[in-house]
Amino acid sequence: MQEMKNKALMNDDIQIKINHVGMTFKDNQGNDVQALKDVNLDIKKGEFISLLGPSGCGKTTLLRIIADLQEPTTGTVRINGMTPREVRLQQKFGIVFQSPVLLDWRTVRKNIELPLEIMDYDPKKLPARSQEMLDLVGLSKFADHYPKQLSGGMQQRVGIARALGMEPELLLMDEPFSALDEFTKEKLHMDLLDIWSKTNKTIIFVTHNIQEAVLLSDRICVLSPHPGRLSAVIDVDIDRPRRLEDRDTMHFAELVSKVRNSFEGGSL
Repeated sequence: MQEMKNKALMNDDIQIKINHVGMTFKDNQGNDVQALKDVNLDIKKGEFISLLGPSGCGKTTLLRIIADLQEPTTGTVRINGMTPREVRLQQKFGIVFQSPVLLDWRTVRKNIELPLEIMDYDPKKLPARSQEMLDLVGLSKFADHYPKQLSGGMQQRVGIARALGMEPELLLMDEPFSALDEFTKEKLHMDLLDIWSKTNKTIIFVTHNIQEAVLLSDRICVLSPHPGRLSAVIDVDIDRPRRLEDRDTMHFAELVSKVRNSFEGGSL
């Protein structure tokens, strides 16, 4: 029996329902290009879900649809019974992109506080909130530094802190570690899992790295291209809390192989 059950098994509430979602674009010649086709998926509150696949499979498109950054051509997404737009207007999304997109002229603290300022957050509570986020991501000593004084990994932690500062229900992450070196990436994997365990957020994480998906996720949703479709959903039954050493086990290797073999239409 697992020492710690997956959060998905401890909470049966469905938070996100994706029903028959499809997305069609026009290419430069005016031809229809189907980016997503008939995607169906239920996501439980507190789950860590990875959307895995190669470039062009529609994983980022699906994330953007969930975040109300794009509207699907067909199908629906419901989050706690509401549309993505209703959830966005309630400011319940935290989004972390591949690049943290920090403002060079604002300190780390002021970058974290920016969305809260836009939301008219109580100015009296703002310093305490930003300090809480600094503590959470381990950057308290760098609060008064500027982005150019930070490493890439530290900048990405600022991006995570900024997204969590708004107290979102969902944390949406689009290949946030893909541009980082392996040593920094390993550290941030563990940092992210620690933050997730402390905040109990639902995380949807886009990646094209199988090992990364297996290490982090409760479930891996494999998308195959041409057109983008959900070809498999794989449970990751590795005990939590996860450790980097888990990657050296036979079971981890078996899961990586299972994910790879579930992919249709090419290689990752």
